[in-house]
Amino acid sequence: MKILMLTPYLPYPTSSGGQIRSYNLIKNLAKTNEITLFSLIKREEERKYVGELEKYCKKVMVFKRPNKPWTLKNILRTGFSKYPFLVIRNLSPEERQAVTEELEKENYDLVHAETFYVMPHIPQIKTPIILVDQTIEFQVYQHFVESPGKSIWKSLLKPLLYLDVYKIKFWELKFWQKASRVIAVSQADKEKMLSFDKSLEVDVVPNGAGEDLMAVWQKRIPEKDPTIFFQANYDWMQNVEAAENLARKVFPIIKKRVPNAQCWIVGQGALAKLANLQTPGLKIIDLDNSDMQGVVEAYRRATIFVAPLEGPGGTRLKILAAMAAGVPVVTTSVGIEGIEAEEGKEVLIADSWAEIAEKTILLIKDNKIYQGLANAARKLVEEKYSYQSIAKTLEKIYREVASGRN
Repeated sequence: MKILMLTPYLPYPTSSGGQIRSYNLIKNLAKTNEITLFSLIKREEERKYVGELEKYCKKVMVFKRPNKPWTLKNILRTGFSKYPFLVIRNLSPEERQAVTEELEKENYDLVHAETFYVMPHIPQIKTPIILVDQTIEFQVYQHFVESPGKSIWKSLLKPLLYLDVYKIKFWELKFWQKASRVIAVSQADKEKMLSFDKSLEVDVVPNGAGEDLMAVWQKRIPEKDPTIFFQANYDWMQNVEAAENLARKVFPIIKKRVPNAQCWIVGQGALAKLANLQTPGLKIIDLDNSDMQGVVEAYRRATIFVAPLEGPGGTRLKILAAMAAGVPVVTTSVGIEGIEAEEGKEVLIADSWAEIAEKTILLIKDNKIYQGLANAARKLVEEKYSYQSIAKTLEKIYREVASGRN
């Protein structure tokens, strides 16, 4: 099949959940399909990674979007636009023109749009469109607006932020309705989508675990002292919130009971967003966007992955990554959404800071429970969350949509 794929990021290096998903799916789909990839980039130096994607894609084109989203130009454009800020910051007139020309020139079986906010680049066409929403975006921003914060500017701008949430919700639904088929990454997201419009055609194609972390399993050498860690890309507000929860509300309880415990907060943008959290025993490890080895090393050496997530967000690739690497996971009921893991078998789930700390301490002190959880979680990932099987599920949907079987 001939597919035109649009992503709001270049899917390499695999430094965020979306990039991990897109890169691994492209890699597997390219075995039996011809893919043309149009991606947005923030920095010119990202062009050096195009060659990695050209190994799998017939053609790769990249288009510039602002490196810093909160520019005066973007804010003013949002104020006078029908679109929300999320669309405006990811809008490229050059890409819109290129997509139009590409669809006029080439005969594609379908267009794959990754996230609703790339949809404005697609003209009115007869070619089927598959829209993948990795999370329900308006819920993410609504959580941010409604969560308590000490920032004065957030309080002052709250009415405008609520207006923007409304605009996101309006356009997200509008683009779901425009697509021939919508893909969610979890059953919970699918049910939420259908609650807004029962006529939507929605399938579930979950996230998976990348091969690099699947390989960590045999190479793990945990630190001598118990090491609790959280790894993420801190450009995303839910991840910043979770890291703050771990540092301020969970780790202090653990440290009192296990004095030699240490905590690592690892990831892209960690120092820029979280430097103030650094205390004795708590280390901020900042990674460059291209430092995939740094990510692997954290999973290889840490003891327990603790994810005190509160904000909604599809399926958490970071949790699947920990499971694949053989690192036991303690998280919230929100954090485990979309992953078919059972409490006490493949994961430990808790929704209070004290209980998250208590379950983490249990894993530190009971090696039998620790090993049982790690082994069961690894088996779950192998059986249900490999990108090879996930790509086959997506390809089946491609063929249904391209043949008109909606």
